[in-house]
Parts: sequence; structure tokens; C-alpha cells
Amino acid sequence: MKKSYLLILVITLTMLPFKTKSKPSKHITLPLIFSDNMVLQQNVPIVIWGNADRESIIKVQMDEGDVVTTVTDNIGKWQVKLNPMKAGGPHTLKIIGADTITFSDVMIGEVWICSGQSNMEFSVSSVLNSQKEINSADYDNIRLFTVTKKIAEKPLSDCDGTWEKCSHETVFDFSAVGYFFGRELYKKLNVPIGLIHSSWGGTPIESWMNYKTLESDSDFIPIINRFNESIKNYPGKLEEYNKIIAKLKSEDKTLNQFQVDKGNKGLELGFAKSNFDDSEWKEMNLPSYWESLKGMDIDGAVWFRKKIILPKNWVSKKLIVELGSIDDFDITYVNGVQIGSTGEETPNYWMHYRKYNLRENINNSDTIIIAVRVFDHFGSGGFGGPRRKIRIYRENVPDDFISLSGVWKYKIETELSPTDITGPGGNGFPPEPMGPESSHRPAGLYNGMIYPLAPFAVRGVIWYQGETNAGRAYQYRKLLPAMITDWRTLWKNNKMFFGIVSLANFMERDEEPKESDWAELREAQYLTVKKDSNTSLAVTIDIGEGNNIHPKNKQDVGKRLALGTLAKVYGFNIEYSGPEFLSVAKENNKMILKFNHVNGGLFVKGDSELKGFSIAGANRQFVWANAKIIVKNKIVVSSGKIKNPIAVRYNWANNPTGNLYNDVELPAIPFRTDSFDGITFNKK
Repeated sequence: MKKSYLLILVITLTMLPFKTKSKPSKHITLPLIFSDNMVLQQNVPIVIWGNADRESIIKVQMDEGDVVTTVTDNIGKWQVKLNPMKAGGPHTLKIIGADTITFSDVMIGEVWICSGQSNMEFSVSSVLNSQKEINSADYDNIRLFTVTKKIAEKPLSDCDGTWEKCSHETVFDFSAVGYFFGRELYKKLNVPIGLIHSSWGGTPIESWMNYKTLESDSDFIPIINRFNESIKNYPGKLEEYNKIIAKLKSEDKTLNQFQVDKGNKGLELGFAKSNFDDSEWKEMNLPSYWESLKGMDIDGAVWFRKKIILPKNWVSKKLIVELGSIDDFDITYVNGVQIGSTGEETPNYWMHYRKYNLRENINNSDTIIIAVRVFDHFGSGGFGGPRRKIRIYRENVPDDFISLSGVWKYKIETELSPTDITGPGGNGFPPEPMGPESSHRPAGLYNGMIYPLAPFAVRGVIWYQGETNAGRAYQYRKLLPAMITDWRTLWKNNKMFFGIVSLANFMERDEEPKESDWAELREAQYLTVKKDSNTSLAVTIDIGEGNNIHPKNKQDVGKRLALGTLAKVYGFNIEYSGPEFLSVAKENNKMILKFNHVNGGLFVKGDSELKGFSIAGANRQFVWANAKIIVKNKIVVSSGKIKNPIAVRYNWANNPTGNLYNDVELPAIPFRTDSFDGITFNKK
């Protein structure tokens, strides 16, 4: 039986009092964060807002409950609040004016934002055991919303995206960390979970911050000055860059050689023709990167074909073919006729959405064959999605479409050995100069991808970012808390929870102890959490990959984020952290370290000896140390080379070897007992 919900009306200061001459609103719009299948946050006031005709009447009704009426202000804005509601559903939300907007299958539960750079953007399709994870991802009560990438100079009022039920079809290109985090919460809380994914690979934290915050702190002014200088010099730098690229291409070489397409052999073999026999070709579910298949870790050219049956009224009509993003280049054919292609001439070609026109004279029957030749010259190859952008529809009728996701036939045309591209541009070319549309624009992503979400009620945020800021790790000590404050201020919630992912191990291992900017960035993340009770830290120092900045084990990242959240937000009595350094005492030539979060006790994982500890004397030169657990929560550290030690460090490296855990197998938080100036000190 449905309950009647009391609605509390909040009228902003700019709203006019009711007038008898006011009429029901026309042209009602709401931000796209409101849609069918959405999840609204439980146990807090739920804000609903939008636009319509100025000084007109808006009515809001949840299910068959009370109708609440408000009047838009003198520019057409309106806002109401719903009283807090308990988890459950489905509900129906109506916004009533001259016409009615109805949102169905609305759930009440826990809502989280998933943000950061590429390791948060990293999709479920690329994780360990990806196909198994995708096949088992049918959770109707986990709902997914991905914010379309957008850079903005000023704060925007809306963003693009839509709520979808979590399934093997929709989870494919969703944030893996976000999904695995949400799945853990769902299993423990047994309430609907809403996940809002808003991230962008390779971006610095300042892109996700309020511009006013950046310009108000002298430590952040260099960030603004650098960007402004780049914009000033952009026209000249771009002209110079284009000349360099043209020269490199004319010489058929780059700073680092990558695979070159030597010709379209498949076209000569008839792969694009509608009558070609592809019965012997293998099958692949798209969108996906072919590296997810066993034996497909290759660069080169791969052909894809799919047969589509069109409705009768689509025949001989102009159609639009959308294929999402393709990594790297494509040539697309329908019935043997090329309808479009994307190559190196297109900026960010590997993430560029393919959208091609299909002329009326090509689809002159109800059966068409779409054939796509994909050439990958480094890194991942294939279709990157999103799934909802792989479709075909009549021109100007995008809501009536045929999905092209799912099973396609495929055949390798040219198999090349995978190439390791390590150039600063990520493709062997030098990086493009920073321009006004750069994702590094200070506040650019805050304006375009975070600001439009507020005040949609959420419980908190999970944040995986820092790689791009490692060279300015000391500055990150202020940047991360400032960003958290910005978002809390935007949502008017000073207790908004943040789960922070500590950077994973990466790069070559050092034979001797060295300074590390990644270690300093991890320290900045830890210090932020140490000072803020409404945060937690997920340590991933043991699940990275030395040669891959995007480690594939995102399952454990999600689980460790969920542990901190379940303990600190939802009150579960569980251990959520690995051993944390508490204090140090010197005894002769030894250092005695004390830890908390040991649970049942410290232990050494995978080896008989503790690794990862280093020690230094007055000269501050660190050497590897001997370390031994002496009681449940204490370790003694020493070295025959250091007679008078003053400092100890643990896992202080880009890619350390430490193996200290507690008895629930959570890794110790990297730490140091000293406060020496690091290599990023004063770098701004």
C-alpha cells in the first residue's frame, strides 16, 4: 500500500508570492539528473528544481500523496523540497503544469558520486575477469548515471546523462571502482544504490575546484597564472605544434615509434560488402576492447560486421549511425559504401564519438550490413562506448532507435605486436599546447561536471585522483582539503563524506631507498584523512602494476572504499584500515614503532621477513632496514649501518615492496617518522 508523503515547500527569496492571475506553467524543464530509474537519497530532504514560464504555477506530487504548489520566480526558476523518505520504491514523481512530467521507477536509497581521473574512469570492461563481472552485473536496484564530459568557463546549470538500471548491458563502460564500491554497499545495506560517475582521465585536482577558492589562496595562484599564460601563448604555440606534427608525419616517425597502418587489405577482400560470407568469423560483444579477449593483446586492424533488420518505414530514409568512441581509428561502411571515418586529424580521436549519416539511397531494403574497420596503433583497441551511444535511428528521431550494442562478427585483418608508447603525448607525439578547451583548465570540470549536480542530494563521494598532481604533492596537502570544502559548500553539507583512494604502486622498483613524489602524494592524501573525521582512506599500495598506471584489480579498490564507508558512515563494527603508524621511540640504535588498526595483530604477508622499511641517521641518507614484529602492535627497526638512527620510513617509494598487514589482510598505510622537506616541497 502506498503511503501519503508530506511535502515541505521551500520558496527561494526570489520567488514571488502566489497570484490569482498565475497560470499553470508551460515549458517545464528539469536538470537531466532527474529521470526515470533515478535513486533519491534516503533520510534527507530531497530537492527538486527546474525552470518554466516566469510567475507560473508548478505542482509536485509523489505517488498519490499530497500535491504541493509553488510559483516560479521572475526568471522562471522554481524549487521545492520533499520531506526525508525511507529506502524503497518504486515511486512515481509528477511535476504538473499545463502538462505533466512523470518520472517512474524512482527508488529511495543511498546516492554516491564517483569522481577523479583515469583510474576512476577505468571501465568494468577492462578489469580482471571482466567478462565474468559483466555477466553477473544484473542488479535492478543499483542505478548508474554517467556525466558526459564537459569543460566550462563558468558554472553550468545542467549536465548530460541518464539513469540506467545496472545490468550486463549498462555496466560495461561504467566506472569499475564506482560499480564495485556500490555493489559492496548494496550487499551490506540491502537498499537501492545510486552511483553518479563524473570523472576525466589525466586531469589535475584544480580542474575540479571552485575558481574562487583557487584565486583566494596565494599557494594556488601559480596554477591560475600558468593557465592564463598558456591561453595567451596558445595561438603561437598551436601553430608551432602543428608544424612539428606535420614534419614528424611527413618523415613517418614520432618521438616513439608506434604501429603504422599499411593499408586496408580487408576492403580488397570484400569485408565491407553486404553479400560477404562472414559465417566463419568469431563473435565479440560490443562495446568492448579486444584486449579483454584471450589471445587478443594486439595492435593492428580488426573488422567488425553486424546485420540489422530495419522497420519498413525506415527503408529509403536518411538514418544516423552512432558508434560511440572507437580506439583508435575507424572506417565505417553500410552495404559496402563508406559512410564515415575518423583518423588522426580528429582531436582526441580515441574518445571521439562516431556519428555518421546514412543516405537514403544506401538503405534501399529492410536489411543492411554495417561493417567497421578499426585500426589500433597503440594501447587498447576497439569500441569504448558508451553503450547507449551505439545505435541507429532516423534523422531527427533519436528517441526511436535500434541498439547496435551486443554481438558482432569480427576478424583480424592485420595483427601487430603491441607497442609501448611512453611519449609525453601518450601517442608518441609531443603533448598539444594547453588551450581554452583543455581539461586542465582551473575549475573547468567543477563548472561543467560537478556544479550542475547540486543540490541533488547525495550521501558522499569516492575520489580516485592524484597521479597528475604528484609533481606538486606538497601543494596537494592544501588542494585536496580545499576541494572537499568546495563540494561540501556547494551541497551545503559540511559532513559530506569522502572516501579517498591512496595511489597504487607504480613504476620500476628502486634498488636503494630514494625520494618519491608519489610517496609524498600518498602522504598528502593520508594527512587529509587524518584531519577530517568525515573521510576514509583506501590503501592500494599492494594491488598496483609496475608497468601499468591503470591496474586492473579494481575489485579490491571498491571493497576497501566500501569498508571505510560502512564503518564510518553506516556504523558497521568492522576493521576498515590497515596498520597505521602511531608513534616512535628510540632505544639505543633501534627504533620501536607502535601501530593502531592492527585488529588481531600485525603480520607479515607472503614472506618470512618484513620488507619495505628504511632507516636514516643524522645525514638523512636512508638505507634498507631490518624490521621485526615484537608484540601485537609494535615493530623494531634497525640497521648495522646506522648507529644513531633518527628516522624510519615504510613503503616510501613509487613502487615499494612492503608486506606489513593486519590480520584481516589490509596493508599498512605508507608512512615516515620524519618531516624532512621532500622533493616536491614548495613546488607550486
